[in-house]
Amino acid sequence: MLQPPVLTRAGASRIRHLLRDTKARSREAAFVLEGAKSCRDLIHQSPQAILSLIVSPRFLCMETEADRRARTQLPASQFLCSDIDFDKLTDVEMSQGILAVVRQPRWDEAHVLKQSCVLGLYGDRLQDPANVGAIIRTAAALNLSGVWLSADSADHFAPKVVRATAGTILSLPVFHAWDWRAFSSYGCDIYSAILASTDRVPIRKIRTRPSRLMIAVGNEGAGLASDIVKASRVRFSIPLAEGVESLNVAATAAISAFYFSGLRLDSDGGSRGSGHSA
Repeated sequence: MLQPPVLTRAGASRIRHLLRDTKARSREAAFVLEGAKSCRDLIHQSPQAILSLIVSPRFLCMETEADRRARTQLPASQFLCSDIDFDKLTDVEMSQGILAVVRQPRWDEAHVLKQSCVLGLYGDRLQDPANVGAIIRTAAALNLSGVWLSADSADHFAPKVVRATAGTILSLPVFHAWDWRAFSSYGCDIYSAILASTDRVPIRKIRTRPSRLMIAVGNEGAGLASDIVKASRVRFSIPLAEGVESLNVAATAAISAFYFSGLRLDSDGGSRGSGHSA
């Protein structure tokens, strides 16, 4: 079987730029997906999203016949890169010898927010790529409407974020540089996860939720911006054991999203009221 052509120096430089430069990813509307499982799932489920595929001899030796057939049928360009040079392309320790340059998905924000029922997560100034990726993965697992990120949050197409999403980056609408003030124009209420406030409600006391809800979580150190907290219809907290000061923001998002996704909707359609009991 014929092997793919060898990756050129220019091709390798392009991939390094996509991995390390936010502007390059934005300019090309592309990002890099790494790892055997993620690339295998992409080949089988969304082959049209692949712009090019780079493989090393290490990967080819482990590839199953079924995966080989699926890969060779791809319309995208494929290139071979030596094991040594492949390891220089990526920062991943113990790389698996395969990566894909993938077209960034485009989602219609208005279409998502105009659905009859909206449940999403909003991240304010989230800096840790692992947290952003974990939040996207959680939102996809719980079938949320999407994730919205402030302009100063980590780029959701950065390699560490993409790896942390475990392949869900293509299946869930994610919007970056979003102004939270626009939620009100779509009739979305904001419930803010906070640590300290005189009017915070323990999450377990909230019995219903509005049909159009954004759960807001904040920066790993500073929390949510004060203007978001003030604009929130409900400010809630997650009770913690004595001696535990706080939760990681990804854990807060996961607990909150799981809890609210299981609540029944307000009887009035969710346009009014906080739905919590005395």
